[in-house]
Parts: sequence; C-alpha cells; structure tokens
Amino acid sequence: MKIALFLLATVLLAPFTKAQLFSDNFDLYNAGDYLGVNSGIWTTWSGVNGGALDVTVTNNNAQSAPNSIYFASTASGGGPQDVVLPFMTTSVWADGIFTFSADFYVNNNKGAYFNFQGAQNIGALWALNVDMTQGTLSIDDGLTNNLCVANYPEATWFNLKIEANLTLHVWKAYIDNQLVGTWLNGINTLASLDIYPLLNHQFYVDNVMIDHQPYVLPNTNAAVAAIDLSGNIAGLSLAPTVIILNSGQNPITSFGLSLNYNGQDYVQNISGVNIASTTIYEVTMPNLTLVAGSNIMTATLTNVNSGVDDDPSDDVLTQDVNPVVPAAGKIVVGEEATGTWCQWCPRGAVFMDKFANEYPGFWAGIAIHNGDPMVVADYDAGIGTLINGYPSALVDRMGDVDPSQMSSDFFTRLQTPPAGVLTNGATWDPVTRILNVSVSTEMMQATTGSFKVACVLTEDNVTGTGSGYNQSNAYAGGNNGVMGGFESLPNPVPAAQMVYDHVARAIAPSFAGQAGIISTSTNGGEIFTANFSFTLPSNWDETQMHIVGMLIDPQGKIDNAGYTTINQAIQNGYVGGLDDISGVSLEEAIHIAPNPASDFTQISVHVPTQSPVTLRVLDAKGSILQARQYGSLQGDFEFDLNTSHFAPGLYIVELQLNGQRVQKKLIIR
Repeated sequence: MKIALFLLATVLLAPFTKAQLFSDNFDLYNAGDYLGVNSGIWTTWSGVNGGALDVTVTNNNAQSAPNSIYFASTASGGGPQDVVLPFMTTSVWADGIFTFSADFYVNNNKGAYFNFQGAQNIGALWALNVDMTQGTLSIDDGLTNNLCVANYPEATWFNLKIEANLTLHVWKAYIDNQLVGTWLNGINTLASLDIYPLLNHQFYVDNVMIDHQPYVLPNTNAAVAAIDLSGNIAGLSLAPTVIILNSGQNPITSFGLSLNYNGQDYVQNISGVNIASTTIYEVTMPNLTLVAGSNIMTATLTNVNSGVDDDPSDDVLTQDVNPVVPAAGKIVVGEEATGTWCQWCPRGAVFMDKFANEYPGFWAGIAIHNGDPMVVADYDAGIGTLINGYPSALVDRMGDVDPSQMSSDFFTRLQTPPAGVLTNGATWDPVTRILNVSVSTEMMQATTGSFKVACVLTEDNVTGTGSGYNQSNAYAGGNNGVMGGFESLPNPVPAAQMVYDHVARAIAPSFAGQAGIISTSTNGGEIFTANFSFTLPSNWDETQMHIVGMLIDPQGKIDNAGYTTINQAIQNGYVGGLDDISGVSLEEAIHIAPNPASDFTQISVHVPTQSPVTLRVLDAKGSILQARQYGSLQGDFEFDLNTSHFAPGLYIVELQLNGQRVQKKLIIR
C-alpha cells in the first residue's frame, strides 16, 4: 500500500513539465488508519502525522465503498483536525489549468470547510476559502467575499469541482458537473489543499483528485470570464457585470454581448476599445430581478473583432443561478468593532460597505468605534464582551468573526424565520432636534421567554478634523494585499481623506435591550411597541442617519431588525406614546367598549388639537379590513363598529392623528 501511494506522490510532486495527476479514494487503507502516517503524501498543518491534527480513515460512509475520511469539530476555534495535501515540493503552480475534484457528504444542519494555500509556507497566503454551511456554499479568495454562492444538497453525496486557469486568473466551480460560479481570483498561485473542520462541522470526503495541464494563448480570442451579479438573493434588482477577458495574444477591439435570464435577452454592443492580452473589460448589463428557483443565465459573445476568434469554445458562459430565498421580513444585523487607531480596521470598513451595497433591504450595518472621537461608550462596552480583538464582527450576535468572513453567518441568518417583524416609526422636530422613535414588533410565531427591544442610530458620511480621525492603515503600499483602495492611501490616512459610514451614534436603552415590552408568552399576530426619544447634536446630519430597531431573543442574539432612514420612519408613522408628545395617554386617546366584543363595539376617540383623523381596523397580520377618514376634528367622538361579520380572534384598531399612530387591541369572540 505505501509503495503504490509513493508512486502516486512521485507523479504528483514531479517538476512541472507535463500534465500532473493525483487521486485518492482511501480504499487502499484500513479503517482506523491515520491518513498522514499511512499515505506518504497527506500530512498536517504542523507536519506532525498521526496525532490530533491527522484524520483517520472510516468505513462508516463512502461515495465509493468502502472508505472515506471524516471531519468533525465541536471546538469554538475549530479543529483540531487539520489535514494538508501538498501539490509541489519546492515550488507553486502559477500558470496552466488546475483542477480539483472531490466528493463531499455534509451532515444535516452542519458544515464543511477547506482552503487552497497559495504559498509553500503554510499560513502565509490563502488562495481560496470554500465554506459549506447548512446547504449554502460560499467561496472567497481572502480578498473578495462571495465570489461564488450556491446551494448544495445536505446529507447526500455530491461532487464539487474547482477549475482554475491560473494563466488567465479565471476560476470556476461546479456542483455535480453543473457550473455554479465563475470569477476572477485575486490569488493565482497554488501550493496545497488544507481541510479543516470549523465549529459545528461534520462532513465526509471521498475521491479526491488533482490535475494540472499547461495552457497556451491562441492568437485572437475573447472569452466570457465571469458574470458578477453582486448579490445572490431572490427579489434583488441588480445590474449584472459581465467580465470579458482577452485570452489571446492580439488586442480585442469590438464584440457583441447578450445575456439571457428568465426568458429575457439583454444586449450590449461594444466597439472602439483596445483590450490588451490577458486583461479584462467589464460590461454592465441592464437591470434585472433575481427570481427564486434554479434558472440558467447565459452570456454569449458574438462578432469578436468583426468575426475573428480562434477559440469560440469560450464565447458562451452558462451558469445556474439559484438565489437564496430570504425568510419573510428578515433583516440581518452586522455589528463591526472598529477604531481609527486599529491598523487592520480598514478591512472592516471595506466589507461593511460591500454588504450594504450588495444586500440592500436585507442588511443593517453598524460600526461601533473604540478609542476614537466616534465612540459610544455603552455600545463599545457591550460589544467588547463578545469579541476577541479588532477588527471583529458579529452577525446577529451569533459569534465573533473577522469582517471578511461574515458571509456564512449572513446567509444562514437570512434564511432563518424571525420570531417578529419590526417597523420603525418616527417624529422629528428640526428646531428642538428631538427624534421620537417607535419600534413596533409583530410576532410571526408563538414565543416564550424574555425578548427585548433596542434602538440604534447610525450615520453615514461622517468626517472630522484632528488626529483622532486619522485612520491607521496596515494596507498602505500594497504589501498586505488589495483592500478596497486603502492600499493606495498612506498610513495613517489623514482625517481630510477619510469618510466613515455606518457609524453608531446612539443605542437605547442599552446593548442588552429593553425588557417588558414584549410579553413572555406571545401568539403570532400580536403587536408590541417600544418608544424611544433622542436629541440629536447639531453636528449630526439627520439626512445621513438610519434607525435600526432590534428584536433581541432570550439568548441575547438578534432575532430581527427594522432598518430605515429617518424620513422613511416618519412616513411609516409614529405608533403609541402620545403622552410623550401631546400630554394625552393611550387610554384617553382611544377607548373600546365592549372589549372583548361579539356583534358590536364602540370606539371612543379624544382629539386634543385640530387634526386630520383616520380610523382603521386591521387583522392580526396587518391587513386593512376597514378604514375611514373623518377630516379635521377636535374634541371627543364616538364611532360604532359592527363586528358581527368578524371571525373570532385578535384585531387592531388604529387611530391616526397628524401622522402619528395609536393602536389598541380588539378581541372578537
């Protein structure tokens, strides 16, 4: 057995002069064997075989019987298994076409992870990270997140293939031979494969194959290198970018491009360009909306250089687009711990902006500053108990991750049905600069336990003067890689060149949230409202601010959020709390009797000042059953309501006065 594997190793690790091939289905080993000890090829991150970092062969599950290898971790930091397959002995692959293929079996509600190392010195350079979590696969190159996002089947074997043209930097991913993503990789050297289980991972691997072939540029050739959707969520409206690559030796001067998706063609004709060999040209296509389900997207090049193309085989790129379907009403909160003193924190700013740009309507980003002029002491202290250093990020407070690694938690949380859906309401007085906020939570399911509510204000486009606003920048000069333009800026970046976004300005009442707003036992359809009041300093720009209402579950995780500008919240209307505004209590403003009711009830309304009055009756899901405008009124009024045709259950009677809303429950028996 060891001799046969040594011969395979010789083929794999021979100098790069011809096609290389390696495969291992683990069937030549015995169940219980340490892979590193018995293969002569595989090793571990530390180079020590046969210990905790090594993996043992198992016959419990296999794609090709009898054997496979199995990885699992319950450690907060992952591991300790950390298995490495070297590709070369003294060098790296830096050109040609590299292919990796393996069969994976990921247990239900668990995950899997592996990476490619880009340098012989393990840990020096990550060329690719592949993360599989609860049915969602996401790929990054250590520089750009979500290069590929796709679905994989849980608790069943599937094949994953990564094909990389290192010469052209074009990488592709296939699941069961179906193309699921194409991208331009930021790192294009390969030295080894590293398989490492993270917390809550359980997965099997079988039939590992590595291949490498040379690649020669034709004379004239344009290729569709990638389709960048800049988002992978059903319902998103976006303008795809199709990346055209000159994969020949001669310049590309003209071409036609069509994109077909969901039965519609989008066409662009490009001329008067001069695309040099091995360089790219990005074509922005018209807006389209991603639809749920698996749909084929096809980009097709035509009439390259007036019909001259030596290799038309790469003129068509077809890939399956199967966007993530978000849970109804779900908004994910990303809290970033940062500071202007922190040299690596530009990474956090880049990825927070990326998520905000790619996932509008599904993402609420908050940058919590530490040790600089933008600090909010209570917020800083609260997040400080949940992180290990700077920069760090919390996605719905699920656990400390690097800001570049938020994708896995984001997509998991995006698909998790929330206990409640939040609506922000507000009133704003530009003279006193008092902002009153209502955070209304409609429960989507029955719950027990102490849910809490918090409200955060953030501001974009924040600038300042003085050294406290200078941003320390480890990426200056580019020695630590590309990072959203920070590689072209000095260290530190002067305050005059810095603009800070998503800056946390206030949190109320605390990091943990306010208890007692939501009953400890709720039913679906019930609505609870918390009220907050802020006085905005004159140097805060209310037009650049967002309100983040947060529902916090009994374990301290963020269940859901409402995310609006101040103007959007004003348009939604302020709910409840009239006593804070006009001196009128809720009971004085609206009274319902009898309640519970059967065939009839009477609604008594007190209008303290001349105001336009609207009454609405809503069901538990918020659908309007009756609505009537009464014009401008002042005084006490009674309105009769026939409820004989209402089904038994919970209803909401809503009074609107000058854009403010007061709601009261009505029970029909």
